Amino acid sequence: MGWFYGFKLHLACNEKGELLSFYLTKGNVDDRNPKHFKKMTEQLFGKLFADKGYLSKALWEMLFADGIQLFTKLRKNMKNHIMTMEDKILLRKRAIIETINDELKNHCQVEHTRHRSVNNFIMNILGGLTAYCFFPKKPSLNLKKVNDGQLFLNLA
Repeated sequence: MGWFYGFKLHLACNEKGELLSFYLTKGNVDDRNPKHFKKMTEQLFGKLFADKGYLSKALWEMLFADGIQLFTKLRKNMKNHIMTMEDKILLRKRAIIETINDELKNHCQVEHTRHRSVNNFIMNILGGLTAYCFFPKKPSLNLKKVNDGQLFLNLA
């Protein structure tokens, strides 16, 4: 075959499972493309947890300049970096986005094999994302900060 007709739906969500931003690209576009990533994160700030596909020093520097800290798991050939325990735990909870992707595919029918027009394709994507936003129960993290009197050393 040698041809790939597809798309990638890049999503950003918060700890409550609410969609903050999305970006749609062709299937053969690199995930770390700064132009596309800049548009998706222009309204965001704080910490961003992503998978290894978004691992790039140039992308990290661009986001850091915009006030966003990018956290990803490291590849096997990379040096380990010091990270707070809170960030390590949140990085393990990154699977929430996979749950959202699963709900979009299975409940909102975003994954479709044959669209007859571009308009039908876009309407299907937007309809699925809108339907997800109205779900009464979304996958979320139960985050609570507890001050239990433990000593915390801040090395900043």
